[in-house]
Amino acid sequence: MAFASRFLSRSTRQLYSSQMIMRPDSAIPIRSFAKGAGAPAALKGDEMLKNVFLEVKKKFETAVGILRKEKITIDPEDPAAVTQYAKVMKTVREKANLQSESEKIKEAIDTQTNEIPDARTYLLTLKEIRIKSGLPDEHGVEEKMMNALDKVEKELKKPLLRNDKKGIALLTAEFDKINQKFGIRREDLPKYEEELEMKVAKAQLEELKKDALEAMETQKKREEFNDEEMPDVKSLDIRNFL
Repeated sequence: MAFASRFLSRSTRQLYSSQMIMRPDSAIPIRSFAKGAGAPAALKGDEMLKNVFLEVKKKFETAVGILRKEKITIDPEDPAAVTQYAKVMKTVREKANLQSESEKIKEAIDTQTNEIPDARTYLLTLKEIRIKSGLPDEHGVEEKMMNALDKVEKELKKPLLRNDKKGIALLTAEFDKINQKFGIRREDLPKYEEELEMKVAKAQLEELKKDALEAMETQKKREEFNDEEMPDVKSLDIRNFL
């Protein structure tokens, strides 16, 4: 397994980074990497950075401890492997107090839309968040939502503000009609969140597989590995490399 172990530096790093313990490109404040956590206002400069570092270090060590015990099969095409991976990552999130994908999206929405006064800008911001989150609009729901907003604003004869209770009630009724057409019910939200987590898990396994294959292809070009057969990615056990 000498050859296989060379993919460690990239694939395990992807495993951790896929959970976005720290996301430098995120628009979400530092408090978002832990549910309910926030940097005390009294902390400044080096002391604040130190506490952030120690908090992230603790979460990282917690995640590694769990990953040393759980088997992960890098096979995004196997539903059982995807389910197991999602289960492991759910355990990591719960033990390390990290957010799920749906919680991250909700946090992003709350943070980025808090000061938006009108419904149109709000919906356009939701679209930006969806795109940045890598979520597809498979059924063209956003266009239907904008059409519903156009209808309501035409009826109101003015732009719809978010504090306009009557107007928002009209828009919500239009949205409910759209949801009904797609068979979407509010009581099924937990199911939709679970489906999202499964899609995320599959996408992350695909990235792990891609990184592992690229790393092994690179190593195979080295002379000392010319006569060594490339292992099946599914046979690799990440626990051996932690």
